[in-house]
Amino acid sequence: MYKYARVLLDQSAGKTLDYRVPPELEARVTAGSRVRVPLRTRVVLATVLSVHEETDARGVRDLAELVNDDALVRPSLLRLAQWMADYYCCPEEVAMRAVLPVVIRKAEVGHKEQFFIELARRPDETERAGLERRSPRQLDVIRRLETISAPLELSELGPLRAAARALEKRGLVRIGRQRVARDPEGEFLPSDDLELNAEQVVALRAVLEAIDRPAESKPILLHGVTGSGKTEIYLQGLRHALAAGKSALVLVPEIALTPQTVERFKSRFASIQSHVAVLHSHLSEGERHDEWHKIHSGGARIVIGARSAIFAPLENLGLIVVDEEHESSYKQEEAPRYCARDVAVYRASIEGCAIVLGSATPSLESYYNAKSGKYRLINMSSRIDDRGMPLIRVVDMRLQNRQKGQQQVLSALLCAAIERRLAAGQQTILFLNRRGYSSALLCQACGHVAQCPHCSVALTYHRDDERIRCHLCGHAEKAPQKCPSCKDPGIRHAGFGTQRVEESVRKVFPKARVARMDADSMTRKGSYRETLGQFQARKIDILVGTQMIAKGLHFPNVTLVGIVNADVGLHMADFRAGERTFQLLTQVAGRAGRGEAEGEVLVQTFTPSHPSIQHARHHDFAGFWEQESEFRRVFGHPPYQRFVMVTARGDHEERTEFTAQTLARRLRESATRDIVVAEPAPAPLARVKGEYRFHLALRGPSAVRMSRLLKATLAKLTLPREIRITVDVDALHLM
Repeated sequence: MYKYARVLLDQSAGKTLDYRVPPELEARVTAGSRVRVPLRTRVVLATVLSVHEETDARGVRDLAELVNDDALVRPSLLRLAQWMADYYCCPEEVAMRAVLPVVIRKAEVGHKEQFFIELARRPDETERAGLERRSPRQLDVIRRLETISAPLELSELGPLRAAARALEKRGLVRIGRQRVARDPEGEFLPSDDLELNAEQVVALRAVLEAIDRPAESKPILLHGVTGSGKTEIYLQGLRHALAAGKSALVLVPEIALTPQTVERFKSRFASIQSHVAVLHSHLSEGERHDEWHKIHSGGARIVIGARSAIFAPLENLGLIVVDEEHESSYKQEEAPRYCARDVAVYRASIEGCAIVLGSATPSLESYYNAKSGKYRLINMSSRIDDRGMPLIRVVDMRLQNRQKGQQQVLSALLCAAIERRLAAGQQTILFLNRRGYSSALLCQACGHVAQCPHCSVALTYHRDDERIRCHLCGHAEKAPQKCPSCKDPGIRHAGFGTQRVEESVRKVFPKARVARMDADSMTRKGSYRETLGQFQARKIDILVGTQMIAKGLHFPNVTLVGIVNADVGLHMADFRAGERTFQLLTQVAGRAGRGEAEGEVLVQTFTPSHPSIQHARHHDFAGFWEQESEFRRVFGHPPYQRFVMVTARGDHEERTEFTAQTLARRLRESATRDIVVAEPAPAPLARVKGEYRFHLALRGPSAVRMSRLLKATLAKLTLPREIRITVDVDALHLM
């Protein structure tokens, strides 16, 4: 009786095929195994979805090869990939691509091995005398090996390696290969559990109950103000899970947050530091390979990482932590367009483990789930050690510019506040969520703005290389000295970015030590860790940056945060713009006053009365929730309705629009009455990378039903060859 394996081909757009399992492989091929299979004249990689004893397929061929003895995809992750394909309206192969990293899937990178040398035996007196007389370099190798107890890397001998090879022939040393782990983090000093305040005790008790009795527990939303000690709850919860023989997973939103978070977790678990693994996009292929296999083999019991770490192949999960759960960076912008927070909640349910979502500014979706009883809400309303929340002052930049007669980067109030911190030896963070020197080049004579030739956006000026760049497609060109339209030399910088802020700070405070953190300055591997390390060591007085410095970082000597332009992103054509602004202002304000000294925040804005700014000023999440949720309820936006954004892209504008209209008509023909299909419209960014874009929005009570409707409709629709359709379930950005 033969066995048959149903496999998912790596490059198949979701196609599954049956293959016969050769008798010699029957005991080793299981669901989740990676195999090579014949496909026409090629041999391709595939993942086994199931093994069964019958098949209806004809002309079934044999599996060619089993790639790994162990199944690389655990059953729970197979189930997770199948759920993602259904929920996020994507082929199963695309979901599997997210679950299994490309470096593992392609099986082209192996474990790192190095040559090691150790003494085989000590030379006797006669041999030693002969070496001293005829081969002193060989004797130097012997003497060095005699002083150590462990094998030595052969490379550390440098020019003595040839002498070592000669000693191997004499039988005096052994040289062999050993596997070496590529540790991306290094060593950390141990730290102890901190004493908890009353609110932390209540929160920790809830987390421990969920770890011990996950079947009886709901996901926990830990709503704690900035500086309330949420991380300590995570750490002590992880210790409890490990003591129960379970593993744990911690998600952080930004790569810039990872170094400090990893340091805190590895320090707390220094006694088992080798059991902590790290997964994020800045790892080399070799580091990712080693960390993944360390997890898969059971060598790691704690995994810390960014979005994709939710697919870490941990067994016996006891706790999943999603820190800063509101963060938009948990949302994948390419297929499969999953949200790691929501995938984490589903994974916790199928793994039967506890999950904690933590934030000072929860997403409206998570807070709605807590209010409606789907999640358990735990509030932490005060900072540890009774430290006060920072004082937030709003600076009306309309008055500042009117008084000075020109655009101001730093207000007089902000400059005076920075001066006081420099005099007191304290540190300042200046935040602006726009990189570059200026946001546009504007001709004051004719009004011409330098536009990207491929996208519907203005080009951003970068002063360091005198070029204007598109932050969407990467197009770059030399900055013009005269207006390209009217040739007037009065072309000027409109708006400003982090480069301009850094330049202004250096001019006003020439003796201050200034650094900048944004996507342009943090290109070198390790630059995040290096800059944050210098700031933590107080070698930097003023840190200028984008949102990568806004959340989760803990620097007790920071007593001033300046938000240079709170209006960036506030007035976009997106119903979530107010929520994002409130979250960002609250989070960046939370970097101030985390030590003994009181914190202060200065918010520069042209719309000081905007509700998002006023609620953030008063640290009033409850007030913001009441106002924003009512707006969402009236207009049928999430969390009261589910939202799917469909985008048609193409080189030809009319053809792309016609395709979007045809799709909308077909969807309406099949949709139930509770699903609303909006009229297609040009996207706010109507052209990106040379392609025209039309949006088509769906709203309804169930994301899965809308996803299935789209899959069925698209399967019947013949699209023009040059038109691409993308589906974003629970879309966060509408641009």
